Order: sequence, then C-alpha cells, then structure tokens
Amino acid sequence: MVHLARLLQFSDSTLPIGSFAFSNGLESALQTGVVRDPDSLLSYVEMILRQTARMDGIALLHAHRAALAGDDAAIVEVDRELFCRRVGEEQQIMLTRTGKKFAELVLKIMPSPGLSRWLDAIKAEATPGCLPVGQALALAHMGVDEVEAFVMHQYGIASMILSAALRLMRIDHLDTQRILFTAQGRVEDDYLAVRDLALDEMASFAPVFDVLVAHHTTTHVRLFMN
Repeated sequence: MVHLARLLQFSDSTLPIGSFAFSNGLESALQTGVVRDPDSLLSYVEMILRQTARMDGIALLHAHRAALAGDDAAIVEVDRELFCRRVGEEQQIMLTRTGKKFAELVLKIMPSPGLSRWLDAIKAEATPGCLPVGQALALAHMGVDEVEAFVMHQYGIASMILSAALRLMRIDHLDTQRILFTAQGRVEDDYLAVRDLALDEMASFAPVFDVLVAHHTTTHVRLFMN
C-alpha cells in the first residue's frame, strides 16, 4: 500500500515542480483554432500522448532500465538523446526545468544515490536534466516497475494539458475529467507500441505540434511558457 501511495504522490498534478507554467502547446492550439471545444481538446491530448510515448516514453523506459543496472553513462546518454530530439527552445526549457525541480524535490523527501549523482551532473552541465529521466531514476529507486513509471508519466502529461485548458478556454472540470478518463484508455497500447524500441528509434512525427511550438515563440500575449 505504501508503494501505491507514493506513486500517487509523484503523479499528483499539484507536485511543485513548475509544470503549472507550461501548456504543452495548448495555448497556441487555441489561438490558431486547432483546439476549439472539448472534442478537439480530446483529439489534441491524444495526439500529444501518442507523440510523447514515442519520445519521452522511450527515454523513460531506457533510463529506468539503466537505473536498475546502475549504468550512469547510459542514463546520461538517454538524457542527451531526448534533449536533442525535442524541437524548440521552449520544449527544452520545459523538460529541463521541471526535471531539475523534480530531482531537487525528491531528494528532499528521500535519499536516492543515483538521482543525487544525476542532479550533480545537471549542475555541472554534464547532462541536460530531462524530466522523464529524473522520474525513471526516482521510481526505479522506489521499486516501481517500468510499466507503472510509463503510466505515471503519461498521466502527468495529460493532466498538465487539461489543467492549462481550465485556465485558457471555456470548459469545466467535468469535461476535463471525462477527457482525462478517455485519453488514459490508450496508455496500454502506447506502452506496448514502444517497449521494445531501441533508444535510436526515439522519434515522433507531429508537424502540427511542431508548428504550434514555433508559433508560441512569436505571440505577444502569453500566459504560459510554452
């Protein structure tokens, strides 16, 4: 029971790592009309989850396995490979800022030698510090298996977007919970689709999202950092 309780704590959308400041492209999606209503918001969330599974999700799985093997060099490789594949400065800022904050938070709560070494490497600018890698290190140390870690990460992405939606568009908590429930129904398929992929197969094809990321950097009024 303790295992489950702690997993729920780290998947809480109110975890103070700064994710509230990011919308994962939703702000631009609304401004450009890609998202207009609850139905198009669901489509957007599902697109992001599919794309994230094939990028961050693969990185998380490989980092989790490297953490269990005690392979710090492989962890740094995963971190760098994910950072290089994230299009746009704002996306990189989101990954690394929340990643570092996550590591700092977890180390205030519990000791984790692997996570501590990773945070030292971030401070020494030897590794970028992407959030999925930090999550993998912490959860592996806690005895959380890779399936649970993947589910937690995907839940966090959906929750981040829907939290932003409540502040950006006319939608209520009932609709966002319905969307979250529906979107989470794809998590097993996404895991099965990526669990056997090599690190160098980490990629995504989401041109609409890439355009939205670029659009956000030129807007004059912004509530979110991406």
